[in-house]
Amino acid sequence: MTTPALTEQDVRAAVRDARLRLADTLAALPREAWSTPSLAAGWTVRDVAAHLTTTTRETWADVLREAVRARFSFDRMTHDVAVRRARAFTPGRLVAQLRESAASDRRMPMSGPMDPLMDLVVHALDVGRPLGLPDATPPDVAVAVASYLAGNRLMGGPRRRAGLRLEATDVDWSVGDGPVVRGPVHDLLLVLTGRPAGFAALTGEGVATLRGRVR
Repeated sequence: MTTPALTEQDVRAAVRDARLRLADTLAALPREAWSTPSLAAGWTVRDVAAHLTTTTRETWADVLREAVRARFSFDRMTHDVAVRRARAFTPGRLVAQLRESAASDRRMPMSGPMDPLMDLVVHALDVGRPLGLPDATPPDVAVAVASYLAGNRLMGGPRRRAGLRLEATDVDWSVGDGPVVRGPVHDLLLVLTGRPAGFAALTGEGVATLRGRVR
């Protein structure tokens, strides 16, 4: 596996750039596009945008309150918070909030330095793919996020890729041993996070096994 070449300073800069890039993308969308279903099941483009504005704003008290409200289901909590925030703010205000927080180092309680970057990169795909937009994450950032996801048990990466070898065809990145799954790094990112949309661009004898692990 290629070792990510991002320093802590690189990660902070990549987070800032990803927020600003996504804000520019969202600002250019027609109003109706905000209601488009994203690749994240049950989330619209507007919900995804709203979710990404919470990273620098939620406190321990907020998380505890929302966790209780969601009966301690992390997925339900993040979805419900995003939906409520999407209803509370206009698209223009959500874009402004992304820009306002672009350079902030604050992150969600219990998250690590790579988590905001992973969140931004994956959710940019969630938004961009259904709208036919190009994948804009720089290659070095995509490689760093792929490596992070491959070892992230909370996100399910190790379980999904167990006994397989994933190989990117557009950047220098691979991980694991076993039947091979090949494809662009952004599509490998999608399947590592459980998004079936990535399979259209993947080939190799390990695809069927990986598909069986992604729902």
